[in-house]
Amino acid sequence: MTRPAPIRVVLADDERMVRTALRAILSAEPDLEVVGEAATGAEAVSVVREVRPDVVLMDVRMPETDGIRATEQILATPAEPPRIVVVTTFENDSYVYDALRAGAAGFLLKRSDADALVQAVRLVARSDSLLFPAAVRTLATEHARVRPAPPAWVAKLTGREREVLRHMAQGLTNAEIARRMEVGAATVKSHVAAVLAKTGTRDRTQAVIAAYEAGFLNGG
Repeated sequence: MTRPAPIRVVLADDERMVRTALRAILSAEPDLEVVGEAATGAEAVSVVREVRPDVVLMDVRMPETDGIRATEQILATPAEPPRIVVVTTFENDSYVYDALRAGAAGFLLKRSDADALVQAVRLVARSDSLLFPAAVRTLATEHARVRPAPPAWVAKLTGREREVLRHMAQGLTNAEIARRMEVGAATVKSHVAAVLAKTGTRDRTQAVIAAYEAGFLNGG
């Protein structure tokens, strides 16, 4: 039986010791491979374009180009971009929220243990679940720029799409949503695609962030 290709990871952090620690943890796993490092946001953009990883672990506070701008630049590429996980010291940092709004798939605290780090990389690379939904909800509650009136897309959502979006915010996978709604997985996948299209977002995390900012997930 052929083993799946390893998940290819780039580490972007201006502290060499942090990169060394992350590399040691990830390299110990047979299904993970560190393929590049960067000490600045600008270097991160360059390295990602060169090696085309599956996942980037991105510090938000770096010289030259911060992690937010680097995230925007990486995700703007016409090629299939990697999934980006923000690695941060402070979980309620507005920089982290801005990175999620820019397209990061989730965030991870630098003090997280090795198992949490490894599982986070695997989850964002190979799963349709939201990374740490409770933490995203906390960030959104603290930092969301709630609009005075709901955006037009809210009214365009069907009843099923609204239900799917609420389940997405809870961190449920497509399979879990399908069981909860008693429909097929293909139907859920179609609803998720419609939600992303109507919210104008690229992935589940951005859609959930948009929903919080629209007031949709706060009773709106």
